[in-house]
Amino acid sequence: MTTTVAHGIPRHSEARSALAATPRDQLDAAIRALDGRRAAWRAVGPGERAVILDGVLADFAAVSAEWVDASLLHKGIEPGAAASAEEWIAGPMIALRNIRLLRNAVADVARHGAPRIPGPVWTRPDGRAVAEVFPASVWDRLFYTGVTAEVWMQPGVAATDLARTQAVAYRDGGRDGRVALVLGAGNVSSIGPLDAMYKLFVENHVVLYKAHPVNDYLGPLMERGFRRLVDLGVLRIVYGGAAEGSYLCHHAGIGEIHITGSDKTYEAIVFGDGPDGAGRLAEGRPLLAKPVTAELGNVSPVIVVPGPWSAGDLRYHAANVVTQLANNAGFNCNAARVIVQHAAWPLRGALVEAVRRRLDAVPARRPYYPGAAKRDAEFRAAHPQAERHGAAGDGDAPWTLIPGLDPRAADDMCFHTEAFCGLMAETALEAATVPQYLERAVRFCNETLWGTLNATIIVHPRSLAEPAVRDAVERAVKDLRYGSVSINHWSAISYALGVTTWGAYPGHTPDDIQSGAGVVHNTLMFSRPEKSVARAPFRVWPTPPWFVTNRAAAALGPKLARFEAAPSAWKAVGILAAALRG
Repeated sequence: MTTTVAHGIPRHSEARSALAATPRDQLDAAIRALDGRRAAWRAVGPGERAVILDGVLADFAAVSAEWVDASLLHKGIEPGAAASAEEWIAGPMIALRNIRLLRNAVADVARHGAPRIPGPVWTRPDGRAVAEVFPASVWDRLFYTGVTAEVWMQPGVAATDLARTQAVAYRDGGRDGRVALVLGAGNVSSIGPLDAMYKLFVENHVVLYKAHPVNDYLGPLMERGFRRLVDLGVLRIVYGGAAEGSYLCHHAGIGEIHITGSDKTYEAIVFGDGPDGAGRLAEGRPLLAKPVTAELGNVSPVIVVPGPWSAGDLRYHAANVVTQLANNAGFNCNAARVIVQHAAWPLRGALVEAVRRRLDAVPARRPYYPGAAKRDAEFRAAHPQAERHGAAGDGDAPWTLIPGLDPRAADDMCFHTEAFCGLMAETALEAATVPQYLERAVRFCNETLWGTLNATIIVHPRSLAEPAVRDAVERAVKDLRYGSVSINHWSAISYALGVTTWGAYPGHTPDDIQSGAGVVHNTLMFSRPEKSVARAPFRVWPTPPWFVTNRAAAALGPKLARFEAAPSAWKAVGILAAALRG
């Protein structure tokens, strides 16, 4: 594929900025000003930071409605449509929740030296320390019934000493922070703000935040949300595209970079563009020596475990899987891209048919992200069996399903290229038993699919009641080399909960970066996490608010955001009343 550059990075077509680029003399001045505030920020103690975060929470709550209205207009979503809930949930709700949890965490650091872990901590048989981080409150138990989440640590972290690996930037006088450049994402509006918050409050850096050209129309609202940090001189927001991004990445005053994008994004920044960059990449000679953390996408698998599914189960999980694609019109790094099934399961075809019917029922969406139509066309041209689903009006794009891929065709683009559009595929693995199927599914995901960000497993409770299957599922959770693994819920839940980590499986090298390096969110401030694991019931009632089948989604979105800003029993009653109509 040919690409052009946005953010100083390769893209399939140049993103158009809504705002004028920040002139270079102003970029230089912003970096100098931030550099002059590094020591002052380091001196702000956790108790003072908790007070600052109270103000940030209030300010972001105040701009939430405008934030959503602007996003709906840009993405071509009618106010009050079911899809409008996506902008509330993936924007203000998640951001407000994260800020509130971060506020609680720094208050814990002030009182106890480390954020409080809400659940038990134990050591797995393989020696890994595990902390149960969710649920953390009565509200979590109420709104996420039956859901639990754990953070697994890297080898060498002892459960008895876990607290010493938390909040390391606050220990021994504080880490000497840098000027960190955060290159915001253009697809999900909470990504950039929360990445900036992580660099500020978990890693102790001051931040230059460059808005992405695709959604820089939100920049003035972010400036209002961040006004207290702007006034403190520890955060600046700037604008621009390719030229500005490249200039900032190579600026001597920038000490660290965080990006959200593709692996090609990372490679262009770290090794350079064009033939010279390709040569440096092949030789492992980075052009850029500064630390770069990154979240770079994924070909996200959904592993379906065979079981005694009813017709209702098929409909429910067809909605579950389709939601994982249709959310945000398919422009998510964690969108379901490959459904993995057991070839011998009698219900394999029935599930594919249920997915087809659900795709037909979901309104087609405007492909607002640059290059989507071209990417979709390239995938369909390579797959004659590709199907189009959903009625599409002017400017809308149908959903694409590519069933029956050969899992042995490791060079199939569906397996190694992230389809950043409304497209997913299906494949099936031969195996004599369900445990053998799970073993092969893990190997297929780890060795054939590109990326290590997130994976989902769907398994019936009666299947889990069989000891051999239960043990095979637990082995799969352990062996999947992904930064987030979820059972029954979409693994994007690790992005949303805040207390979980979000990022690639650790260990990638610059010349094979895949889904990236480092984590964000992680409000408990673990310094050596390996993965987050979320577990949910096979079916949840009421219908989760993010499901494409939730009839009350539009009403739930703003209620959930207002609740996360300031939880209360009265708000909870209103949410439950709306949820029961979903």
